[in-house]
Amino acid sequence: MEANTRGTGRLPAAFLTPGSSSFVEFLADHQPELLPGRRTLPAGLQPLEAPHGTTIVSVTFDGGVILAGDRRATMGNLIAQRDIEKVFPADEYSAVGIAGTAGLAVEMVRLFQLELEHYEKIEGTQLSLEGKANRLTTMIRGNLGMAMQGLAVVPLFAGYDLDLGRGRIFSYDVTGGRSEEVGFAATGSGSLFAKGSLKKLYRSDLTAEQATTAVVQALYDAADDDSATGGPDLTRGIFPIVGVITEDGFRRLPDDEVGALARSILDHRLEHPNGPQAGLL
Repeated sequence: MEANTRGTGRLPAAFLTPGSSSFVEFLADHQPELLPGRRTLPAGLQPLEAPHGTTIVSVTFDGGVILAGDRRATMGNLIAQRDIEKVFPADEYSAVGIAGTAGLAVEMVRLFQLELEHYEKIEGTQLSLEGKANRLTTMIRGNLGMAMQGLAVVPLFAGYDLDLGRGRIFSYDVTGGRSEEVGFAATGSGSLFAKGSLKKLYRSDLTAEQATTAVVQALYDAADDDSATGGPDLTRGIFPIVGVITEDGFRRLPDDEVGALARSILDHRLEHPNGPQAGLL
């Protein structure tokens, strides 16, 4: 494809042919080997030991949704990275939190960002939040072959629905199965403990500040019982990534703001190691 146009200043014919507004479909038609899920591992290779991202949590509040993640990546029983980024804006009004094989997950997020940007340029409008969630379903399903070889990616998707005027959360399984969660959700190795924490803390009338406190409390509880989830690291100044999505768009909270909240939670835990009681933030 490139050989026929090299030196002519012309784009390859594939770029000039009308087609779908999906960049993933375009790539699948013309260079499918570039898609994360289309790569094949050498025959007979044992399952890879690759860094894995761990716990992601999300909570809706009156006016939007919070998406947050711890900073630890593990490789077997080792800490592979202490400050990995796991929460990314997908576009202006949505974000993705990644759990699973870190390298593939980050690559999938970048492709998803490009997919949404490409659609907006081609169609002249943004996809609905429901449409974005469906596009992510297709991408996860395309990675099923890698997931069967131990390289799974299980994201959590959250955004502000401009049509409904509220925050929404979508969870996925490795086959691309999608579920809309009500109130709160978690994924990753510490998700069981994070969900247990959120069950006692969540209320439908939480403010943005209370929802932020709830997700940091939930990540603390996950780290308390799951060795793959990293808690606030005061020594190194490493704190959870917290993204807030409202009608004004996506905003990542500054590290000093999250750090101050984490320190106040740690101070409170000195007196109450198991955290706040139900309904108390």
